[in-house]
Amino acid sequence: MSVVLDAGALIALERNDREVWLALRVLSDRAIDILVPSTVVAQCWRPTRKQARLHAALDMCSIAPFDPLCRRVGELLGRAKSTDVCDAHVALVAAAYADVVYTSDPSDLTRLLALCSTDPPALIRV
Repeated sequence: MSVVLDAGALIALERNDREVWLALRVLSDRAIDILVPSTVVAQCWRPTRKQARLHAALDMCSIAPFDPLCRRVGELLGRAKSTDVCDAHVALVAAAYADVVYTSDPSDLTRLLALCSTDPPALIRV
């Protein structure tokens, strides 16, 4: 099993959302792969002391790189008639590797996942 976190999940962790932290700790304790697309990190990361929680959360995760998927992200955006590179990257990483995605935006991800997966992962709203 593996899980993907989108920007909404990282923001929830940064804001100390207890439910999302509990889920992250349980996943980590069970050695479940927790993936964060690199574009999500770029969208959320700011060099401030206020991000100590986010730094701790990312230490429990693996970062999924953008480069191998950059053309596929563009293709997906074209098919979806969308421009959100981060959401498309999340959808492709999730379609390839995840059983579950923690997201604050299930509607956009549902639409993107439908274009890139016949068996999309479950979405958990944060």
